[in-house]
Amino acid sequence: MHAQNQTSVRIAIRPEAADRADRDGIYAMRHDVYGVELGQHDLNAARRLRDALDEHNRYLVAEADGRMIGFISLTPPTAPSYSVEKYLRREQIPARFDDGLWEVRLLTVAREHRRGPAALMLMRAALRAIREAGGRSVLVMGRREVAPLYARLGLRGTGIRFSSGACEYEVMLASVEELEQASNARPETLARIEGALRPFDAAAHAQAICDHGGAFFEAIGPVFDDLSRRHRVVSADVLDAWFPPAPGVMDALHEHLPWLLTTSPPTHAQGLVRAIAACRGVPESAIAVGGGSSALIFTALRHWLKPGSRALVLDPMYAEYEHVLERVIGCCVDRLRLDAAAGFAVPRDALRAALASGEYDLVALVNPNNPTGVHMPRVELEWQLRAVHPRTRVWIDEAYIEYIGAAESLERFAATSGNIVVCKSLSKGYALSGARAAYLVGPAHLAADIRRITPPWSVSMPAQVAAIRALGDPEYYAARYRQTHELRRELAGALRALAPWHVHEGEINSVLCLLADGMPGAAQIVERCREVGVFVRHCATISPSLGDRAVRISVKDRAGNDRVLDAMVRRGLVAA
Repeated sequence: MHAQNQTSVRIAIRPEAADRADRDGIYAMRHDVYGVELGQHDLNAARRLRDALDEHNRYLVAEADGRMIGFISLTPPTAPSYSVEKYLRREQIPARFDDGLWEVRLLTVAREHRRGPAALMLMRAALRAIREAGGRSVLVMGRREVAPLYARLGLRGTGIRFSSGACEYEVMLASVEELEQASNARPETLARIEGALRPFDAAAHAQAICDHGGAFFEAIGPVFDDLSRRHRVVSADVLDAWFPPAPGVMDALHEHLPWLLTTSPPTHAQGLVRAIAACRGVPESAIAVGGGSSALIFTALRHWLKPGSRALVLDPMYAEYEHVLERVIGCCVDRLRLDAAAGFAVPRDALRAALASGEYDLVALVNPNNPTGVHMPRVELEWQLRAVHPRTRVWIDEAYIEYIGAAESLERFAATSGNIVVCKSLSKGYALSGARAAYLVGPAHLAADIRRITPPWSVSMPAQVAAIRALGDPEYYAARYRQTHELRRELAGALRALAPWHVHEGEINSVLCLLADGMPGAAQIVERCREVGVFVRHCATISPSLGDRAVRISVKDRAGNDRVLDAMVRRGLVAA
């Protein structure tokens, strides 16, 4: 980007430290700049760079068009050390190491914004944050090539220099008062910053809840005053089954619904546990049930992990895990990147190394994956899991395994393991999304640990009865899964014929459309389809790394699939 274009970009500086959801982007940018570009650190497969001070540092982030374009790190005097102490002893630095000294470090801006005002904005924001925190002086490791920038802000060189990688640094110091005076003495610089700065919309950034799709309820009405409106929409933005539950489920609910609604269920769903054990061939002691897989995710992971715990997830992968681990618990999360060019296959050697490393408190896998639909065969995954370090718990989400086949589940393997848990939804594969029933299978001591903290009556009476009836009719569901695969193949083929995008099919009840150059963005496709009652999923709400170039479409019946295809054409999103 040329300098004259950058000045027109409106940049926001977050007035508070970046939250855990930002850390992944910060660590990735650090890796690319300080590892790849500057050669100061070894490269790694996770493409993440961080250090022990990150648990103490405060980050400020610069955004443009909703995307992080830079950041700066502030190390407070309460931290156990400063970064400069990796290179120099305190007695070599002419600074007063007291409770008023803050270190400003890692001023980092994306390459295309380095000629714009982002760096000055971040430094200005850092000064404000330090002053508001009661800081009195600032210490900076200034790269020699940007030393003039620091000098303009009022920092003075000490002549103490050292090298790291391809860069030479100088220790620079100033009091907060000196920095304020230098800043106020340059009104033209302040005007430039203010001219490019836009207010930060905290409400737009803060996502207190995880996006799961379901935008079609806007068209039905959130208070359900006219449920017939559901016939006007195609809910292809969620992965609910397109088919109804088994006949035995429907018969039980129709015949006994008043009693099911007025009767308290068995406290801990003992009958459902017994049915699961018999159906899956696992001991009852290895099972814990919950009101949907999300309830189990929130319950178990919040119980087992704490702020600062290390976790590994796939990327892209179902967003619930990122949300719970980073935004709810505050874990440090690494991503194992899945390459679209390689069909989103899980990199075999990288996964095995991560499992064996002992670096992680938790490794979370969705198999088959969502949104890619890629399945790692049971034999392969069992081989991988035999290498897992004893301190690492592995959580395998098998919400969509029924579409592959019950024989591919790792439930029995998990039940005899020491640290592996399989989470099973009864929603997606059994057409019971509205009932909310799920269970996990793992070693008896972990299952008992979750049962101990699970509230009584966590699975409703209608859900318990429906789930037991559904588990008793495998032939009905096997036929529906075969139909789903046929419908998915038809939908994928029709979509491929409409546009030059890459339609990644996978093995579950959805397809993933990777948008080609020249096509509208995912946001535009989603919005235009909604105008005719068709709801598809913007994949950035599932996994931010997919950005605005991917749309997920769930498989519906033939009429629903035809409406999806028609919406694409009618709204001018693809060729007729």
